[in-house]
Amino acid sequence: MRAWLVLVCLSLLQFFIAVDVTVVNVALPSIGAEFGASESQLTWVVVAYTITGGGLLMLGGRLGDVFGRRRVLLTGTAIFGAASLLAGIAWSFPILVAARLLQGVGEALALPAAMAAIVMLFPEGRGRSRALSVWAAVASCGLVLGFVLSGVITEFYGWRWIFLVAIPFVLLVLVTAGILLPAGNAAKSAPLDLPGAILLTATPLLFVFGIIEAGSGAHTATWVAALAGSFVCAALFVVVERRAANPLVPMTFFRNQTRVLANGATALLSAALSTSFLLFTFYLQERLGLSPLATGFTLIPLAVSLVIAATFVPRLLDRWGARACILAGLVFTALAMGTIAIVVHMHGPAPAMIPAMILIAAGMGFGLVGLQYAAVSGVTDQDAGIASGVQRASDQLGGSTGIALYLGIGFAPAFTGDAPYLVSSALAVIGLIAAGALTSRIVLPSTREHRAISQ
Repeated sequence: MRAWLVLVCLSLLQFFIAVDVTVVNVALPSIGAEFGASESQLTWVVVAYTITGGGLLMLGGRLGDVFGRRRVLLTGTAIFGAASLLAGIAWSFPILVAARLLQGVGEALALPAAMAAIVMLFPEGRGRSRALSVWAAVASCGLVLGFVLSGVITEFYGWRWIFLVAIPFVLLVLVTAGILLPAGNAAKSAPLDLPGAILLTATPLLFVFGIIEAGSGAHTATWVAALAGSFVCAALFVVVERRAANPLVPMTFFRNQTRVLANGATALLSAALSTSFLLFTFYLQERLGLSPLATGFTLIPLAVSLVIAATFVPRLLDRWGARACILAGLVFTALAMGTIAIVVHMHGPAPAMIPAMILIAAGMGFGLVGLQYAAVSGVTDQDAGIASGVQRASDQLGGSTGIALYLGIGFAPAFTGDAPYLVSSALAVIGLIAAGALTSRIVLPSTREHRAISQ
């Protein structure tokens, strides 16, 4: 019972952290109007949170392993709450961006510790698969409901409340987690791989900056330098990790082929899912002219379908195994991207997007749960935090870079009319095919076999 209470508490935190990934999207025009920020500047309100959070997640996982998950979880949650308050009272655009950066830091500390705590509280098998299904469903619902909440809150209360509404719930999580979670092991003295964390964050940040600048028609030298810097940082990250006394991501981690393949597939699936969210928003608001409130409510079928899908995933995960569920999720997502392209090409009404929303929900419900299960397969108490951090980073950085790459290319000035949607959808499908190739090589015992071994 205590384990499930902890799951409920941490899922509440997960919900609001996930909400903050998408809640700003519908509110961006209002933010820009107040601060006089251009569209390119507003992009950083989204990117600052997702890339900083994703880039530092593995450091957060390592900190949880070294200093204790309870301590790191509470610290990260407190930072996230304070940053949410700062974002809500921001008196200038730079302050708002800085607050989003701090929110990412809080997420990076809190989420790996929370997921690692769940993994260790629930033994491998049916219990863990159900717990991870709840965890994934809450995260996915948070991502989707962020659009709905953004429309409602912005319409009636103003954009600042999309950040302020989370503060009472963050305080509740701090109190509840402080009581229910065990203190854990004493802190261990170990060097931290700060250069690795900086390089891991700089790599996607420079990549996204380069793609966005190239798509906006900026000077060639600017975006070429940014992309070149991204590849240099990636190469230096590998060098640093090989030489570090206590690396952020030990090279031995990559000896587990299942985890490597699962994280690669996670990044590609998340890239397509994140792209679909913005394609929905762009089509509903820019093409059909819906208001933020109407756009938010139009996305409700996506959230409802996701809850329904997540209800059946644990049973199918037990029966089919993780790999079959992952492949099903990839197929559903690919069909959704194709449906989006067809609806846009036919200039269909808003209800015509509902089939695509249902397919995206199925893709998230099946794909992400199966990939999370595979990504933490065989973890121990010593490496649960880093495995959770890598999986979450793959999810978040994959979504961020996917948006930049797929939409950056698709919505470049060279493409007009319906082409941006068609190109972006096609690129997402290509990525999903690559994810399917990775998934087909995953070898993972079924949950029934796990139960037999544990007995």
